[in-house]
Parts: sequence; structure tokens; C-alpha cells
Amino acid sequence: MPAAAMLPFRFTVNGYRGCAHACRYCFARPTHEYLEFDPGADFDSQIVVKINLVDVLRRELGRPSWRRETVALGTNTDPYQRAEGRYELMPGIIDALAGSGTPLSILTKGTLLRRDLPLIAAAAQRVPLSVAISLAVGDPDLHRDVEPGTPSPQARLSLITAVRDAGLPCHVMVAPVLPHLTDSAEHLDSLLGQIAAAGATGVTVFGLHLRGSTRGWFMSWLARSHPELVPTYRRLYGRSACLPAEYRAMLRGRAAPLVARHRLGGDHRPVTSAAPATGAPAPQPQLSLF
Repeated sequence: MPAAAMLPFRFTVNGYRGCAHACRYCFARPTHEYLEFDPGADFDSQIVVKINLVDVLRRELGRPSWRRETVALGTNTDPYQRAEGRYELMPGIIDALAGSGTPLSILTKGTLLRRDLPLIAAAAQRVPLSVAISLAVGDPDLHRDVEPGTPSPQARLSLITAVRDAGLPCHVMVAPVLPHLTDSAEHLDSLLGQIAAAGATGVTVFGLHLRGSTRGWFMSWLARSHPELVPTYRRLYGRSACLPAEYRAMLRGRAAPLVARHRLGGDHRPVTSAAPATGAPAPQPQLSLF
């Protein structure tokens, strides 16, 4: 089954290409090659901004053919990375989507989302909307090394609380889990406990994927920071971008009782539901971009 068939949406809006969060494992790195940039250092520093995105989006949403399917924000690069503080694309995007009756979801590591919480809460009164925060590394030293441009774990825990205080459910993506770095029961238990204490309404836990040029960039980091793990990772990812089935089963078995212990529910992203959007069809197994 193609990956797109597993996604609960067909449409996504991305205002930025490249991401200053500079996560060593970011799956979106190969997309920078489409722009003839390097997927490594260029991805972290050469941020392409679609400054006319809101105008284009309003035009597309106004088409008679638009069926008000869910639009996902944050599926490629983070909509609340640092550049958003300057370009302020997200308020216009959220307003355009909610104003057209289009459901939306937001996924971010960026604490700049706080700025837009009143707007997001108001949008949730108009259309179905979900908010998710990505937080997979609880160790401060490892965080600084593997996610050097992101807000700290404590800052993101505080953001989860702020989302809940705004009256919104808040899902957390505990992903990607890094084999032999963040997959221990101790690390997961500690992180899930903090996420629960912050008020999260659910979590999704899954392991690292290493697709395309992301693989080489991540492995070069691993060789510098954790050279003893290079042979292990070569075995795990020797034939695939995905972890072996037995490892995935192990991770599920390890995480499930911890998720239950901390009462973090299932792995679905909760939606704040407004009145159903007129004519909204069921999601179909295809991913499109506009």
C-alpha cells in the first residue's frame, strides 16, 4: 500500500521549503533537492518562503469544485518554524481555511503557535480542527544535538498546556523514536509521563524512517555523535527505509503499556468539531498538494 493511502487527508499546504529546526532525521530533506538545494545544510539554512501563498490559497478555496476536504498543515516542513515570526503566513492560512468551511489539522514543534491560539480556537468553532505537537526527545543533551533548531522539550511541554488552556484537545507525536537512543522503557516512560502531566489528550508513537537523502545526512550525524551505533543502524536499515517488522513489534509492545499507564488514549488525533462542512466527502487514499 503506498504511504499516501495511509494518510487521513489528501490536501496539504506548506508555506516554507526547508526548515531551520534542522532535525537530523527530518523526512522532508529530499524535497529540497527539487529546488536544486542540498538536502543537508541548505535544508537547514536556505528557507524558501511562498509569500503569495494566502492569496493563492483563497483563490483555490473559492473554486466551485472545492469540496472542503481536510487540509493538513505541517506535513512537510514546520509551519511555525522561525521564519513564520517574520512572514506571518499562518494567520491568513487559518482564516482562509476556516472562512471557506474547510477542516484543518496543524502539526508543529514550534512554540510560535502560541501567538495564534486565539485564532485557532475561534476557527475550531467554525470547522473541525485538530492540533498536534511533535515531541520525541526528552533528554536535553540529545535534543540539542539531534534537533538543534527546535524549542526545548520543556518549551513544547508548556505549549501543550497552553493548547489545552485554550480549550483545544492536544495530540502529541512521539516520533520518530530513535533506536537505542530514545527507545528505552525508561526514556519513553519519563517522556510520556511529562506529556500526560502537561495535559495532552493522546499520543502516537512510531520509529524512525530513513528515506532518500535523509539517510546519508542522519548517518553522518550518527557517525560523529554516536559512532558505536553505526553498525547497529546499518543492520536495522540495511534493506529498507523502515525499521524491521520485529523491531516495530517490539516498540509497540514496549510503548503500549506505558501509554495506557499514563492514560494517553489511542493514537488518533482528536478533532474539535464544529458544524459539519457542507458537502465534505470521506477522505480518499491519495495525497495532493496545492
